[in-house]
This record gives sequence, C-alpha cells and structure tokens, in this order.
Amino acid sequence: MFTHLYRHCFPGDGATFSYHGAGYGPGQNGVDPRVLTGDVCAILDFRFSALDSLTWYFDHHVSAFVTPEERAFYQRRVIEGESLGQRRMFHDGAYSSATKLIADIGHDRFGLDTQPMGDLIRWADLIDSAAFPSAQFAVDRREPELKLMTVIEQSGDDAFLAAMVPRLLEEPLSDVARSKEIDELFAPLGRAHEAFVKLVEQRATKIGRVVLVDLSDQLIEVAGKFVAYALYPRSAYSVLLSRSKSKCKISIGYNPWSPEPRTHNIAAICERHGGGGHPVVGAISLPADGVDEAKALAVSIAGELAA
Repeated sequence: MFTHLYRHCFPGDGATFSYHGAGYGPGQNGVDPRVLTGDVCAILDFRFSALDSLTWYFDHHVSAFVTPEERAFYQRRVIEGESLGQRRMFHDGAYSSATKLIADIGHDRFGLDTQPMGDLIRWADLIDSAAFPSAQFAVDRREPELKLMTVIEQSGDDAFLAAMVPRLLEEPLSDVARSKEIDELFAPLGRAHEAFVKLVEQRATKIGRVVLVDLSDQLIEVAGKFVAYALYPRSAYSVLLSRSKSKCKISIGYNPWSPEPRTHNIAAICERHGGGGHPVVGAISLPADGVDEAKALAVSIAGELAA
C-alpha cells in the first residue's frame, strides 16, 4: 500500500524498493538503524524509531512510542512537515489497521486512487482488526486470503516480501491468494495449524473469564490467535504462552465475540513488561531460556484479567 502511495506521489523518480520484515523479540524496541539504508526510508505498522534517516512513518499501535523522547521527535517532525506542506509521518491509534491508515491518508492528503487496491485494503483491515464473523471462521482458514495471511506470517522474510509485494501491486489479491505457489507453501503450515488447534484443546485452562494456554514445554512456530475463543466462546480474554527457537511469547487478547465487555487495556499491560500492542490485543517477548519467568508472568496476567 505504501509503495502504491509513493509511486503516486513521485511517479518519475525511478525509485526501486527493498522490504524488511520487522518483528519483536526480547529487548527489541524498534527498527535496527542499519536497516534504514535507502535514500528514502519508511517504517510501517511498527514501533517508532527516532532516527534522522526516517522519512515516512505510518502506524496505528497505541504503544508506538516507547519513550517521551520518541514521541517528541515524532511530533517535531510532524510540525516541521506541516509547516512545509510536506508531512510524511502519521500515527493514529484509533485506526483498525495500518493499511487502512495509509489508504485513507493517501486518498485524503495526496489524491491517491485506492479503488484498484480495494480488496487488499478490505482484507488487510479485516485481518488486522480481527473483524471476522466468528472465531471459528478465523481458526478454519478456509478462505484463500487467510491462507495467504498464514504464509506471510510464517514465511514473510525479506526475500519473500521482495517477490510478493510487486505481485500484490500488479495482480488481483484473489489471484495471488489462489495461486499454486501459495497453496504449496500453505500445505505444511495448514497441517501445523491443525496440530496446534488440537494442542490448545488439550492444554487450555479456564480461570474465571480467562483462557490460559501454556505451550512452553515444546517449540512452536505456528500459533493461532483465535483457537481459545472458538473453544470457549463465552470467555473474555486469552493468555497464550508459546516458545520458539528465538523467544518465549505471551500473546494476550480480548475475545471480540464475548458477551462480556472489555475492562482492561491490554496494550498498557504489555507495555509494563516491555511489550505492546492495542487495547484489545498485545504481546510480550522474553528470552527463549526464560521459560520459568514467562510461565509466572502468564499466570500473573491471567489472574489480573480474571479479577
């Protein structure tokens, strides 16, 4: 979506693009400055970094700014950009997705025609905001677009993005999602997802209105976010502890289909422990060898949400 916007704003500059998939790990609170090597650099849908090399910024996480100094840096750049009529940094924690934020800013401020990207915007916004019709819909992943989502989540390294972004700019989303390549990449991930669903069924524990799932006794690379809600549709929150080769991860969420109202700001809970996210969903990363600490923290957070 950003590439589409940039090409619209600067159609004749002959720019080439490179993409880096950023993720959160223990102690990682921003983008590595060594990544931002372009003449024009953008951070999208990720925590803010106060770097002079940063040109564009779009994000919708309420935990985008780790320190007051970073927020002040962002605000200075916004004011400077507005004074010159060249604002390039946009943050809005009320938005459901960064894709929708880029699309709307692109249309309203830069005259971008977003109609050709309509399906992409709609699906990206639905996925990022978890606006699925039901938890089971998200768990089943029968729609090709959700299979593409799974492939990107698990295989979205720099090389994959370099090949996929141009395709999504040139081909309809439905064609890409239904391609033989995505089917082949999804097949092993689909089997891993089915195994994960069965594992959650075995390990889920109900603590009042919270579903706690501890999977830290084994390495898991594919972890679905909505299985607990499909199993316990009346639950209000889930706390899922998983462990990969690189980290322990505590995923916390509010069940959007719950009959109970949300009473906690999950982003604020995660920020206390070095994580972040949104009021309705967030995550915390700890070292891979910090299993005991992660277990204790997951139980503590589940108790806080259940109170």
